[in-house]
Amino acid sequence: MSGPREARNESPVLQVGATGHLGRLILGSLLNRGKSVRALVRPGSDVSKLPKGVEVVRGDLLDPRSLRSAAEGVSAVVTSAIGYSQRREGDSLRTDREGNRNLIDAARQARVPRFILLSILACDQAPDVPHFWAKKEAEDYLAQQGVPFVSLRPGAFLYAPEGGYGQMVRQGIEQGQVFGMTPQGTRITYIAPKEVARAVGLAVDEPKALGATIDLGSDRPLSGPEYAELIGQLLGRPMRAAPMQQGRGGRSDDMAAMFRFFQTGKYVADTRRQAELFGPVPKIEEAAREMLQDLGLLPGK
Repeated sequence: MSGPREARNESPVLQVGATGHLGRLILGSLLNRGKSVRALVRPGSDVSKLPKGVEVVRGDLLDPRSLRSAAEGVSAVVTSAIGYSQRREGDSLRTDREGNRNLIDAARQARVPRFILLSILACDQAPDVPHFWAKKEAEDYLAQQGVPFVSLRPGAFLYAPEGGYGQMVRQGIEQGQVFGMTPQGTRITYIAPKEVARAVGLAVDEPKALGATIDLGSDRPLSGPEYAELIGQLLGRPMRAAPMQQGRGGRSDDMAAMFRFFQTGKYVADTRRQAELFGPVPKIEEAAREMLQDLGLLPGK
């Protein structure tokens, strides 16, 4: 069915992070599956783009008291909230560490039957990458607290449409270069954000997903040069892989550690469970084409 299903008479899903790009995609996936949604939104955040019918509650992951009532009576908690990206002044890894613990505590106290955590591929193998390891700590805390959970571990998004990175990706492609993250022979997993959102919508109900840690990716990983070749094939002109330039300090050190981890070759998804629970694994060509369409570099469907 292509359109939204008729809403069911059931408890809402509490969604944390609904105002971000991925969060809005997840929200659409939940609504299309007939879910009612309660969105936890920080004070001051713009909710004007949220669809009508979404219940908005104000709160903050770093304010435990605001989470208790938000979690009461929900059928599931879904969180894609992050602080490490520093999209808002004052954001930090505190959200990914302390904030996630606060949300998990609230879910435990409210006896929420399912907690969907948007984690990161191979986070358990990357203790030197702060934002990866914060996700691993959240997974561990869910297990320790006995909260029924599903951990979804997506690979790298090809780009983020919001902020400076999306603009940088577009400008690079227009100049004939793609920002490759690994050299020839070292491959990593990429995925389209829409596929992650689709998996979240399915994971809310899928009985076999409960208690599982599930890698999410495309049909095959790519090296930097292979990624550039793919973009060139889709655009019909040659592209070259250009290394990412990293600054120093704070988030830049975190990102630099992530790129070093990519060089190990461990950032590759095992998509067998993804296929079993959520259907055929999409081809990487689909993710790349979607990115180019979103950036206005290819005609839409």
